[in-house]
Amino acid sequence: MDDVIKRVETAILVGCFLDNRDAERARLSMEELHELARTAGVDVLDVVTQNRERIDPAWYLGSGKIQEIAHRARELDVDLVIFNDELSPSQTRNLDTAFDCKVIDRTQLILDIFAGRAQSREGKIQVELAQYNYLLPRLAGQGRQLSRLGGGIGTRGPGETKLESDRRHIRRRISELKQQLADIVRTRQLHRERRKKNSVYQIALVGYTNAGKSTLLNRLTSADTLQEDKLFATLDPTTRQLSLPSGMDVLLTDTVGFIQDLPTTLVAAFRSTLEGVQEADLILHVVDSHHPDLEIHMEVVERILRELKADDIPQLVVFNKADLIREGTYLPPVDDAILISALRDEDLKRLLERIESYVYASFDWITLKVPVERGDIVSLLHREGVEMEQAFDEADAAYLITVRINRDQPIYGKIVPFLLDKPEIAEESW
Repeated sequence: MDDVIKRVETAILVGCFLDNRDAERARLSMEELHELARTAGVDVLDVVTQNRERIDPAWYLGSGKIQEIAHRARELDVDLVIFNDELSPSQTRNLDTAFDCKVIDRTQLILDIFAGRAQSREGKIQVELAQYNYLLPRLAGQGRQLSRLGGGIGTRGPGETKLESDRRHIRRRISELKQQLADIVRTRQLHRERRKKNSVYQIALVGYTNAGKSTLLNRLTSADTLQEDKLFATLDPTTRQLSLPSGMDVLLTDTVGFIQDLPTTLVAAFRSTLEGVQEADLILHVVDSHHPDLEIHMEVVERILRELKADDIPQLVVFNKADLIREGTYLPPVDDAILISALRDEDLKRLLERIESYVYASFDWITLKVPVERGDIVSLLHREGVEMEQAFDEADAAYLITVRINRDQPIYGKIVPFLLDKPEIAEESW
């Protein structure tokens, strides 16, 4: 019976508020740690913070404060003490001697959530790679931590079977994982290149975690991506075909949600997942308009887009969850934005129309003169669903067709011979 009923783990959260750090960002970071714990299935019994000029290199907080927290942990009989920054190997070793329960940091907590939620082979490889990269410098002196093989938060994934492996074994495993990941990335790059060759318009959904990206993807494309009111509900990139009002099909890709202070090991591991954003023709930046810290969320996303060198791609900010906000709520000014609720059909229709305007803005107007006997060209244009206006020139027995088209599309090569005003070809100079 005990095996059937899974006991909820309990924890104390610990944070350090630095005097030189933005107070609002520090508060948001602690709130996120609480939400991360909830996502991992942990019941938070207490939160302890300390204001300091700098993080203590040995104990994270002052040694006296750590002793207070250790006493509180024994008093509450918690399973975990979770620190809001990535602990150094020496800090971890010292804290392990002070507490009778498990000590983990923000990075381990996020890695644990990722390990439980990755579904695809690529996602699982990326998580395992991040776990090993985190573990490698922390192997020495982890005797007590290594002996805790009882499972639970902070030990999921390779931790239960690999922690006592030597560095050589782990380095070999890291090398194997990197090779497997490279093969997957190479395959995905080929798929992306094929889509580019076929001139399929690509849209990437980006945004802070829990902004509603997966809900939007599901509503627009009838996909079945996991939707939860928890952080990192989506880890694996999901691409679906989206039909626009004109009948044109584009590709819409959901991505992993961004978060403040994402562990460096995960930034590196998930870089390949986010590379798809760089290939997008349009970025839909989804924002939870109901969240009190939406401006900080937007800043985090914009910073990561700059790091990905994707900040010059056309971007439409989608202020989501309009059904939860009061009329007149302040929304930060941006170049191009739309306020919607992913749950309202009329809002989705407005969003599709805005997306379509971006698609057509990337197209050029050209005029064709197609002889009446070449009805196959007219049929081809209709099948492609391009925007067009058609008239008939009786004198020349030809169709005059004004069409909006992307010059990179394969269809362009088929209609070039019928251009009414062909571009002049400059003579070569020898």
